[in-house]
Amino acid sequence: MEERRALITRDEQLSIRRQCELACVNRSSVYYQPVVESQENLDIMRLIDEHYLDYPTHGVLQVQDFLKTKGYKVNHKRVRRLLRRMGVMAIYPKKNLSRLGNAKYIYPYLLKGLKVVRPNQVWGIDITYIPMQHGFMYLTAIIDHYSRFVVSWDISNSLDAENVLSVLKQAIAKYGQPEIINSDQGSQFTCALWVDYLRYNKIRISMDGKGRALDNIYIERLWRTVKQDYVYLNPAEDGLDLYKGLKEFFEYYNYEKFHQGIGRIRPIELFKKAS
Repeated sequence: MEERRALITRDEQLSIRRQCELACVNRSSVYYQPVVESQENLDIMRLIDEHYLDYPTHGVLQVQDFLKTKGYKVNHKRVRRLLRRMGVMAIYPKKNLSRLGNAKYIYPYLLKGLKVVRPNQVWGIDITYIPMQHGFMYLTAIIDHYSRFVVSWDISNSLDAENVLSVLKQAIAKYGQPEIINSDQGSQFTCALWVDYLRYNKIRISMDGKGRALDNIYIERLWRTVKQDYVYLNPAEDGLDLYKGLKEFFEYYNYEKFHQGIGRIRPIELFKKAS
């Protein structure tokens, strides 16, 4: 893998994307650069990430108090900056939640009362912060609500909408498109790039309601499983190490792990009905 990765160069006429495709190398591992944060900040962000799994409603001041109990005297401005860097926002009703993205691209929540009875009926997508030994990356994943099968995922070193859309396109190319896709109201999803693509392909758009912690519950549970069962136990050295480890984990999650929420069977057993 390292030999193939060394073949990727910006001097070639082919784009980085095409070179990675030909060499079977993940683009994120090529683009990754060490994050410019002090080791103390990285340690603090790791603690915040673990805390957020159990207390997603805690805001800046409560996180500041939590860090104090861990021996870190951090002012609220620093806490707020690190939370934004991580892409973390407390879940609670806010007056102007639409400021997260462009208000004209915000869509209603379509899943209330909806009976999900088949694969590819509803997909959920989200982004989460992933700590590493000497930095961090962002993980985007899409989960099929009916089967809990992770249809696509990727890592990147930014929160750009282009990265999110790329994950969706990969899923559609492999498994076909969903009838509905649900997300939060983050800026990656409340923008022309995301909305126009879904509308053009006639995929119905659903977005979590204001302050609703449970509207995208399946992918929130996925984050907890990924982090507690793999990420925290196996901190990656770099982007390539992280990608290889997550690939093995998601293969286990989809094809070997038995899920209580779907009757103690494996996601592939439900999802294969779509084929």
